[in-house]
Amino acid sequence: MTNLKKFINSVKEALDPRANLNTFSQAQAQGREDFIHSLSSNELKIKADEHRLEAMVRQQLKEEFPNIEKSSSYDLLVDAVIHNYKSKQLQATDDIEIK
Repeated sequence: MTNLKKFINSVKEALDPRANLNTFSQAQAQGREDFIHSLSSNELKIKADEHRLEAMVRQQLKEEFPNIEKSSSYDLLVDAVIHNYKSKQLQATDDIEIK
């Protein structure tokens, strides 16, 4: 008889919405915490460097070509310049590794 009561109590606990919500919330919180820890300081530094590079490119383009930021292709031009810069940087890195 005790086994039947234990089984019924375990079913009640399994179907308890509050307990399920609590378990789900704890899992979500742990997932967020794991994600935050996965972002290492190196990755954050890389992101900051990319934002700084983009700001420098935008400033240089504005200085060399007044009112270019009003152009519809301004963002595409910024992206192309950054891509070209990164490609050359990777090429230089590859050349160093080969020698």
